[in-house]
Amino acid sequence: MGARPKRILPGFGLSLGFTLLYLSLLVLIPLSGLVLKTMTLSWDQFLDTVTAPRVLAAYRLSFLAAAAAATINAVFGLLVAWVLVRYPFPGRALVDGLVDLPFALPTAVGGLALTAVYAGNGWMGRFLEAHGLKVVFTPLGIVVALTFIGLPFVVRTVQPVLQELSSEVEEAAATLGATRWQTLMRVTLPGVAPAVLTGFALAFARALGEYGSVIFIAGNMPMQTEITPLLIMSKLEQFDYAGATAIAVVMLAASFLLLFTINLIQWRSQRHQTMP
Repeated sequence: MGARPKRILPGFGLSLGFTLLYLSLLVLIPLSGLVLKTMTLSWDQFLDTVTAPRVLAAYRLSFLAAAAAATINAVFGLLVAWVLVRYPFPGRALVDGLVDLPFALPTAVGGLALTAVYAGNGWMGRFLEAHGLKVVFTPLGIVVALTFIGLPFVVRTVQPVLQELSSEVEEAAATLGATRWQTLMRVTLPGVAPAVLTGFALAFARALGEYGSVIFIAGNMPMQTEITPLLIMSKLEQFDYAGATAIAVVMLAASFLLLFTINLIQWRSQRHQTMP
């Protein structure tokens, strides 16, 4: 057997050890504690907790609102990234910086700002409610808040891919007789589809656990506008720690399953594109 090739950079073993230690302290051990605390409940108690009507309503609202917000961000995040990459215009740097604003703002500040704007006496809310569309204290308000905090995940995931995707390829397709729609569907979108899917997954996961920006605009009415993170906080305030961790474990399992499915789809898509 030949000699093992030397690594260009030293310290692989030490770096790997620190990496595993870091991930264990921040991710594995806390999640293990979550599961262990839930195991103090019997199976019947666990089922009663996670299938209560109020809990199921919170699950339904959280997942549907997160999916709706992530879908909106996937579409318009791609559009924003496309404009920022493909079209030079005055103030582009400012628009590019505004994309990161939800990252910089505390979530509570974002929630208060959205509530002030979309309330019945707010700038947008006054106009919308005059036309029969209420945002604050409705599921629609939750979708608005989750869309606000999730947009940067899609834009910043798609933007580098679009920058690497040369416009010359699109120009070549047009030269060969492809229409703009054919170029978009057969050249551009297949190239950025994995990045859009990744951005969707990140935005969905972020929206699923969002709390600060939602509690102000949602109204937090049980069975109507109560999201799962708020329900978990309610359990903690009632010192029902096992009940809170049981609900959290279900959310954790659902999130892992969803992210695994999306990553599997993305892997198969990339494999299909690289196959001759």
